[in-house]
Amino acid sequence: MPDRKRILITGAAGRIALMVREALSPDYDIAGVDIRPSEAYPEDAVADMRDLEAIRPLFRDRDIVIDFANNPAGDLSWDDAYHNNIHATFNSMRAAQEAGVSRYVYTSSNRITEEYQQDHPYSAICRGEYEGIDQATFPRITAQMPVRPNGPYGIAKAAAEAAGRYLVDRHGMSVICLRLGTMGREGQGPRDQRQFATMLTPRDLKHLYQCAVAAPDDLCFGIFYGVSNNKWNFWDIEDARRRIGYNPQDNMESWR
Repeated sequence: MPDRKRILITGAAGRIALMVREALSPDYDIAGVDIRPSEAYPEDAVADMRDLEAIRPLFRDRDIVIDFANNPAGDLSWDDAYHNNIHATFNSMRAAQEAGVSRYVYTSSNRITEEYQQDHPYSAICRGEYEGIDQATFPRITAQMPVRPNGPYGIAKAAAEAAGRYLVDRHGMSVICLRLGTMGREGQGPRDQRQFATMLTPRDLKHLYQCAVAAPDDLCFGIFYGVSNNKWNFWDIEDARRRIGYNPQDNMESWR
């Protein structure tokens, strides 16, 4: 169909990327690239995102890029964060800008602000200690609050969000950054007390990316938390509800 928007997914062989692709495939023309071959989509390109010359052609004639390509280890070293994650993301953003991509959806992380969880009431919620906390009124962590990364992985994500803002201001792209919570598996509940607040289910993940891709053209820049409709969620998702129509359905309280 000639009117279908064309999406490139980087890191396309990863578990989360595959779920997002499943949700978007009925409505979009999707191509993928990963450092390793994809069993699900053998037609996808195989390339190292750190090699700018190798990946440049893949971005041509694409309307939207969804970026998953990074080492997801939360305990990433400084060297790996710099040489792998930052390098790969910046190459992806540069190739997208040069190719005239109109929207860039960056897969960010709640680890950008994880150090807030050292503070009350978030520390108590992570331990499952809710006494004295008014669930309806305690202040949520917003995307407007200063970043407080928990280490090199979060620092690399924060650097990429800043680079996204640059693409908006200097090159007129639309950039949406999605700070994902704890990614669950189908039919899987929380594995610790913190995850009753932070879990993002596959159903809500797919909906989040559908919203980001279909967001209004005049949405130039946005940072949104991706978390399910959990009773004790401590990240503010009202901005995501209002600006991109994100309406998560799942609540981890059903697993208690």
